[in-house]
Amino acid sequence: MSKKLIVIIPCLNERDTLPDVIRDIPKTIEGIDKIEILIVDDGSTDGTSEIAKKLGVTYILRNTRNRGLAKSFSIGLNSALAHGADIIVNTDGDNQYPQADIAKLVQPILNGSADIVIADRQTNSIAHFSPIKKFLQRFGSTITCKLAGVCIPDAVSGFRAYSRAAAMEINVVTEFSYCTETIIQAGKKKLKVVSVPVTTNPKTRESRLFKNTWQHVKKTGSTMVRVFAMYEPLKTFFNLSLIFLFIGAIFFVRFFYFMLIGNGAGHLQSIVFGAVMFLAGFQILVLGLVSDLIASNRKLIEEVLYQQKREYLKNK
Repeated sequence: MSKKLIVIIPCLNERDTLPDVIRDIPKTIEGIDKIEILIVDDGSTDGTSEIAKKLGVTYILRNTRNRGLAKSFSIGLNSALAHGADIIVNTDGDNQYPQADIAKLVQPILNGSADIVIADRQTNSIAHFSPIKKFLQRFGSTITCKLAGVCIPDAVSGFRAYSRAAAMEINVVTEFSYCTETIIQAGKKKLKVVSVPVTTNPKTRESRLFKNTWQHVKKTGSTMVRVFAMYEPLKTFFNLSLIFLFIGAIFFVRFFYFMLIGNGAGHLQSIVFGAVMFLAGFQILVLGLVSDLIASNRKLIEEVLYQQKREYLKNK
């Protein structure tokens, strides 16, 4: 059975680096019968789409305005499925990755040992990464692994491959970055996610996703919390409610201690504050129960959406 690979490249003003990226994409890969390239131009103003046309890119999609990396990735993923891709590889337009490693990236999917493959940039060996950035990358990947239940050393790597079935199950809902979101989704949907080591090319420009490292930490952290709460709402809100209940219990104990020694009348504020904390904890727990019921409906909706995608794409 023939296999078709589509390489999607989200781009924002990448006319200078795009030719190198496209030139280095393998023309043939063992086990792949056809390789095509799909560009998602996210509102570039430097003529990126025109360069892509001159380079003979198979498919070119253009956002009329900048919509962000996550949205561009989602557009590219759905378009690649509609064009009949059996395997989809996402890479960056800034030539960060040696495209020859695409052959290594798709191999676990070809041999049936993985649904999603994520490149490990081996960030400890990247010279232009500062010590704090290396630490935060390791820390963030560790947290993502614990939330997702899969062990990936480089969770924010954008160089990754998806099988057709896995791509149909992925639904990007956040606006900042799809990287951690799709890993958590994959883990909760019991998809097999593996990692393969790759090298990186010299740095060509600063990241456009965030202004500084701390902004990246803030946005990535909020994405982790949001996606985990979406898939594990009861666990999330139960743990949060325990914090309030524990604080409330401390003030109750404090009040009863002073009452036992005959000084309770002077510490009524402890019983009032403890009651407020208990009420807040109980309300958060109820919110978790309601969210868990909503999450059950979301799972049913996602299953219906998956079946609709299969039906729509079965002849593509």
